[in-house]
Parts: sequence; C-alpha cells; structure tokens
Amino acid sequence: MKHRKIKPKMIPVIYGLVALVAIGSAYLIENALKQSTFKDEDHYGYVTKTIMEEEVPVVNTQPTIIRPYNDTEIKVLKSYYDYKADETSQQNALIYHDNTYMQNSGVAYGGKDNFDVIAILDGEVVEVKEDKLLGKIVQVKHDNEIISIYQSLSETSVNKGDTIKQGQVIGKSGTSNISTDLGSHLLFELIINGSTVNPEEYYDKLVSEI
Repeated sequence: MKHRKIKPKMIPVIYGLVALVAIGSAYLIENALKQSTFKDEDHYGYVTKTIMEEEVPVVNTQPTIIRPYNDTEIKVLKSYYDYKADETSQQNALIYHDNTYMQNSGVAYGGKDNFDVIAILDGEVVEVKEDKLLGKIVQVKHDNEIISIYQSLSETSVNKGDTIKQGQVIGKSGTSNISTDLGSHLLFELIINGSTVNPEEYYDKLVSEI
C-alpha cells in the first residue's frame, strides 16, 4: 500500500479550512443558544438587587391603650383622685353633689359639646345602661383583665354583647346629674386587675406591659 504525502504548500490551506469550520461552528452554536434563551426577551424584567437585599419593615402588632376621644380640643376637666397626690390635687379631684364630697374614681374630659367617645382597645361590650346620676354608661371588657367604663354619655351606638374595635365610636359626650357644672363631658374609668387606676398613667402603654 502506498502512502501519499501532503505537499508542503497545502498545509496552510488545510489549517485555514479547519479554523474556518471551528469559528463557524462556534458562531452557530452561540446564536442558537441566544435565540432559545431570549426568545421572549420582552417578557423578562431585570433588577439590580437581590431578594435578600430588600428590607422588610417590622410592624408592631402589639396594641397600646389610646385615649377615649380623638378630638384635639378635649381636655381634662376633673382629675382622678390619687391618694398619693398633694392636697391641692386631691381637692381638685373631689366631686361635690347633694352636700357631699366624693372622690373622683375616673377622669372627666370635656371642652366641646357632644364629642365622639371611642373605645380605647378592642373588646366586648358587657353592659349598656342608664343611671340617674351618671347618665348613659357603656362598660367594655378587654384582654389582660382590663375594663373601661364610659359615663355621662348623651347617646350610645353599641349594644351589650357587641364585639368592638379600638377607635370605634361607642357614643357621644353628655351631661350628668352628679357633675352638672362640667357641662358636656365624658367621665372615664379604667379598671385593671380589679382595681381602679388613673387612666392618664396608662395611655400609649402596651397592653402586654400592664
């Protein structure tokens, strides 16, 4: 069998053909990959941040006690009677009725006629009644042994057994026969673990801290 030798002048031509074939094959493969990967390019969105870089704000889900009104014109008309307070403060927290001085077990708020009275927390209405001295009364039971009592109301918008939300209007301020000098007002009492407390010391506090 005879072996044919490649002429020296043909070697560069052969290498050139091989190189052209290799380059052409690479181009065809790359083009095919682009078409298959980005065929629907318009349907893709591009971002510069990863999911882990996104900051998620932390929301406080623990309830805090709010005031029983949302009108900025309302003010304290008569304070809670505190046994530890000075003599002047105690005198200003007395209620005079029928020739008798009584210690105020809540806080009287007023300064505007018929203002909205709202629930300080989510809860259940456990009592709605009318008293000859205190006017219309709504009592609400909340979590953590907290009870709120709204007195001297001119009207109510809830019924016994209702489940209410924090900030929900439960009535309107009114007058009472026990504090006629205060005019239209809300007499608000707060009971925690069976004891009457000064509401002014508990606003904006987390229920879990009480």
